[in-house]
Formats: sequence, structure tokens, C-alpha cells
Amino acid sequence: MIRPEFFIERLRENGIDCFAGVPDSLLKNMCAYITDHFDAAHNIITANEGAAVGLAAGHYLATGQPACVYMQNSGEGNIINPLASLTDPEVYHIPVLLLIGWRGRPGVHDEPQHVKQGKVTTGLLNVMGINYEVLAKEEDKAEKQIAKAVKALKDKDAFALVIEKDTFDEYKLQNVEQNYLTLSREEAVQTVAAALGEKDCIVSTTGMISRELFEYRAAMNQGHERDFLTVGSMGHASQVALGIALAQPERRVWCFDGDGAAIMHLGSMAIVANKAPRHYVHVVFNNGAHDSVGGQPTVGLKMDLPAVAKAVGYKAVYSVDNKADLEAILAKARGFEGPTLLEVKVKKGNRKDLGRPTTTPIQNKEALMQFLSK
Repeated sequence: MIRPEFFIERLRENGIDCFAGVPDSLLKNMCAYITDHFDAAHNIITANEGAAVGLAAGHYLATGQPACVYMQNSGEGNIINPLASLTDPEVYHIPVLLLIGWRGRPGVHDEPQHVKQGKVTTGLLNVMGINYEVLAKEEDKAEKQIAKAVKALKDKDAFALVIEKDTFDEYKLQNVEQNYLTLSREEAVQTVAAALGEKDCIVSTTGMISRELFEYRAAMNQGHERDFLTVGSMGHASQVALGIALAQPERRVWCFDGDGAAIMHLGSMAIVANKAPRHYVHVVFNNGAHDSVGGQPTVGLKMDLPAVAKAVGYKAVYSVDNKADLEAILAKARGFEGPTLLEVKVKKGNRKDLGRPTTTPIQNKEALMQFLSK
């Protein structure tokens, strides 16, 4: 394996000292090292991956030095537009180094939402005309690949290093941000799910929230037909929920969102507000962290999310940070005139033995569609 400090210091020696992106589980050790060794102006966890490319372009314009954008391969879709219409040689010709975690690599078992993305990871780079290397797991070989990347960057071209599982050696984050909240996300998810009416449905976001919801249903010997587990497509659960709410306006639809996912496509809240579905409840479980990929921070607890929702037109907004207040708000849920935003501030972390859904995405879809047809 490669030591994160070896990899990052080789980049720094070649003038790459600005990092931006969205954390990934395959890159978490590297991201942890960056967090501990670079200040806030040189390590920016962006709202989404495309925004990171824009930030990298700005850094180059100001300094003449390329920046490094890190991401999971699921973020490739977000970077295509700025790579094609901003940094491309036929537009502004701005160099950027891409570090892409290769989830779902063919031949390597992974979760279903990563399978297709894994198959097209390198193909998308080929279509975009971006040269790449699959980073070696030996430091001497990796150093040569870094040198190749640096040469491309000096020619003002983009270059990608594709990162497989178990490439980086372990590194524990030292500068851990504490939020000092006491309510766990899992307990909050269970509390909200228990308050739903018989015809209500839930669209839950990718990551731990969907896993915790699935396990709650299993523990209560309930079916999963009322829940759409958006296991991929980070940031889009609110729009899936909106599509259901607009098609079935008398059904109460709950979106179980995370702070990182909501921030990734924050503009979607304005569309929810504009369409004004009366029975739409947008629950954001906010712990200020990308919990599923190593606990790297978001700006979730540093912003006033209810004020944002109110400003774009949500009819009602609430914010709670304890179970008693959450239960009190939920007791009034049947009378909500939406769209409603309910922010639930929770502590970081999850059970180490938290399982994953045992149904396939297609089984989940078909069960929900049958429930919605009644």
C-alpha cells in the first residue's frame, strides 16, 4: 500500500498544494491526511464534484499552479460539464489533477449502485480525452505515475489517477470536529419512521440513513414496501420524493435526507418550494459530516438550513436536536401544510454492525410501486 503522507508530499513537491472535492471511502485515509496537514484555504470539501473543478480552475487562474480534485467515481457525472466547457483545451485549457475512487471495478464485489459506474469509470475518461493511470499500490511505481501526471499538468492538460480499493495505507484523522450533540441519527430515523401514517411513504437518501431505515423495518417485523431507498444518486432523493408528491398530491411523502446530500444539490429545495406539494415533509438529519465515507466535515452545522428553506418558500420549517422536541413536532405532522422542512441535528457515527439492505434495488422499486398503486 501507499502511505498517504508519501503520496501527498510528492504532489506538494511538484507544486500541487490545493485540494478540493467530495470525500470517498477509498480515499478516506488520504483525505484524513490532507485535513490534518493543510489549512482551510487549501483543502475545501465542496458541495459537489463539479464545483470542485470550478474551484480548481479559480486556483489556477490566481496562482498558475494546478489543484487536485478528489472524488468517488459516482461524481464523474458532475465533473463532465466543467471539464468539457471550462477546463478543456478547446476552451480555457486549464490543468487539473483528478483523484477518482474506483468503486464497482469489474471483477470486484461492490454494492449494486456502484456496478454500472464501475464499468464506465475509465470509459468516461476516454470519451472526455483525459489521460489516466490506475494508481499502483507500490510507492516506487506510484512515484513514476505521479511524474507522468505532473508532466501532463505542465502541458495544461487534465490527468486522472484512478484509485482502487486498498491502495492507501491506514491514516487516522487527528483533527476531528466534534458537534457535541446527543441524539443518534439511527434513533432519530426510527422516531420519524414510527410516526408515519399507513399511506405515507418515504424516499431516503444514499448512505447510512437508508441502511438504518431498512434495519428499523426489519427489527419491527415490518415490510419495506413504503420506503424507496435511494442507494445511489446522492443529492437527488428530494426530487424523487417531489415526483411522487406531485403525482399523488393526497399522499404524504417524506424525504429522509442527509446534510451532505442536501447541500450537494441545494437548489433542488427551491424547486420543491416552488411546486408547493401540500403533503411533502423534507427531513434533513444533520450531523455536519459525510458519515458514510470517513466522517469528513460538511458545512451542515455551520449554516442555517431552516432559514434557507424558509427563504426559498417552504411553508413551515422546524429544527430540533433532541428526541423530546422531535416527538413533539411529529405529533403535529398530520396537520403540516407543506412543503415542510424538519432539520434534526444528530451526532456523528453509526453502529459498527449496521447492515445493508437485503433486497435488490429492483425489488425495492417494484414493492414501492405496488404500494403506491393502492
